[in-house]
Amino acid sequence: MSDQAVQALYMEIEQWLRAKVMAGREGDPLPSEAELATQFGVSRMTSRQAMQNLAAEGLVRRKRGSGTYIAPRPMHRHAGPLMNFTSDMHRRGLTASSQLMSAELREATAPELDALRQEPKSRVVAIHRLRLADGTPMAIETTSLTPDCASVLAEDLETGSLHDALRSLGRQPTTALSWISARTASSAEANLLNLPPKSPVLVERRIISDQNEKPLEFTTTIYHPERYVIDAVFTLAPAPGADEPK
Repeated sequence: MSDQAVQALYMEIEQWLRAKVMAGREGDPLPSEAELATQFGVSRMTSRQAMQNLAAEGLVRRKRGSGTYIAPRPMHRHAGPLMNFTSDMHRRGLTASSQLMSAELREATAPELDALRQEPKSRVVAIHRLRLADGTPMAIETTSLTPDCASVLAEDLETGSLHDALRSLGRQPTTALSWISARTASSAEANLLNLPPKSPVLVERRIISDQNEKPLEFTTTIYHPERYVIDAVFTLAPAPGADEPK
C-alpha cells in the first residue's frame, strides 16, 4: 500500500473517531486499536496513531487493561463579564457546591498584603475550598479577603455564594485582574482533584476590587486540566508602519 493510501486511511479513521466522540457521551467505550485495524483494513500502528492524536487533544481517555473511553468535555469560561463559580455552574444547569477545608482570620502573607494593599502584619479572612459541579471536583480555591469582611466566616460557605455574602456587607465585587499559568500538582492537590500523581494543573490568580476600586479579594484557583478551559480574546496589533502617514 502506498504512503498516500495509508495517509488517507489514517485520516479516515481519525475523522470517524472524532464523529463518534462528538456524538457520544462521557465514559462511552470506543473500539480497540485491533478492532479499528480490522474494520478499516490497516495495521495496528496506523489505528494506534489515530487514537493517540485524539488522546493528545484530551478527547479520549485510555485506561490500561480496560480500553479507551470518551473523555469529559471541558467547560469553557468565555471572555466577558466574570461570573462567580456558583452562578457559572447554575447557568450551565449544574449544581455548585463546596467542600470547606478551612476558614479563618489569620495574619496575611506577603503576597496577600501586596494584592490587598494592607499594612504589614495585617490579618486577612482566608477561605480554602474544593469547588464541585454536580459532585465532581472542578477546582481548589484559596481566597483571601480584607479583614473588614470577617463576618462572612459565619455564612454557609459550602452551598452558599461568597460574593452574595460580600454584597450584603456593601462590598460589590466589580472588576477583576487575573493571570494564568501552569504547573505540576502537589500530591494533596492531585488527590483532591482525582488526578494521577504529578499531573499538570491550570492556576489562575485573581485580584477583585469593589465598586470603590478598593481591593477586596485575592484568590488562587487550581483547575482540573481536563474539566475547565479559560478562553481569551485578543486584538492583533497592526503591522509595523500600517498606520504611519504616507
